[in-house]
Amino acid sequence: MRIILLYLVLGIVFFLQTGIGVLGNLFLLCHCTSTYLTGSKMRPIDSIFFHLALANCVVLISKGVPQTMVDLGLKIFLDRMGCKIIVFLHRVAHNLSVSITCLLSGFQIIIISPMSPSIWSELKTWASKSIFPVCLFCWILHILMNIFMIVNMQNFTERSNNTKIWNIGFCLAYTLSFFEVSLFVIVYSIPDFLCVCFMIVASVYLVHLLQKHHQQVQYLHSSSQLSRKSPETKATCTVLVLVTIYVAFYTVNFIFSFYLFHLDKHYQKLIPTSTLLDASFPAFSPFVLISSDSQILQLFCSIWQKKRSQDSFLGHFTA
Repeated sequence: MRIILLYLVLGIVFFLQTGIGVLGNLFLLCHCTSTYLTGSKMRPIDSIFFHLALANCVVLISKGVPQTMVDLGLKIFLDRMGCKIIVFLHRVAHNLSVSITCLLSGFQIIIISPMSPSIWSELKTWASKSIFPVCLFCWILHILMNIFMIVNMQNFTERSNNTKIWNIGFCLAYTLSFFEVSLFVIVYSIPDFLCVCFMIVASVYLVHLLQKHHQQVQYLHSSSQLSRKSPETKATCTVLVLVTIYVAFYTVNFIFSFYLFHLDKHYQKLIPTSTLLDASFPAFSPFVLISSDSQILQLFCSIWQKKRSQDSFLGHFTA
């Protein structure tokens, strides 16, 4: 009875995490899409937000929905093809989330780096125009990489006599031995690892630039003016918060996933924890962006006020 209650609580937690996270990311997607369709001037960073929110939605749906169904009592409901599709979608979206967050860090460095006016202007213009092609390239690259990985693993699995069946809750996955799979994981995790390293280095550099900028302006402005953050400073702080959240969850989840895969007897107990960590950044990141971006926050507040006014009007009308 206690185990049933625990799985019920986990199912509710995953349902809330997935639902709230998807709603937050859909709000970002709708904001970017409406800005584009109405002909309003889109900021270059809006394109990054769009692709990040889209990747986050796929991560949450491919990871949170199956785990919610498993915790609510529905076990092994996908065949081998369905399992491969879910794992493929999650891997592509996860890799994209890493790459686009890395791209966001690099773009912010270009925005606030102290360069000569001509170089800064040319580099900023080039970066603004290249965001969409780079994001599109990331989609194509990760789709091809994961297709290549799945095909290779399937070929090795069919040729190998040392295979294992992994119960991942919603399906059974046929994989190679621990050593052989570890080689695949290490090789295909190199891009993610490099992106995380770049984000850490970029964050340290951004903190250095912020401190240097603060020291320069404190001699030129009064203390009341210092308390007002420029848009660039706010955006940089947002990027630092996002990178910190991602690196923290990525590190903890990597340790859990390695332990999860290496020790069979703890496998089932650690699946919900690993899934919760894996889906935490996609669920939290849209609300960090919404709360720190004045344009998105104003749109969110206006929609919320309209909804409240409509509800109050309907309440008076029915009364």
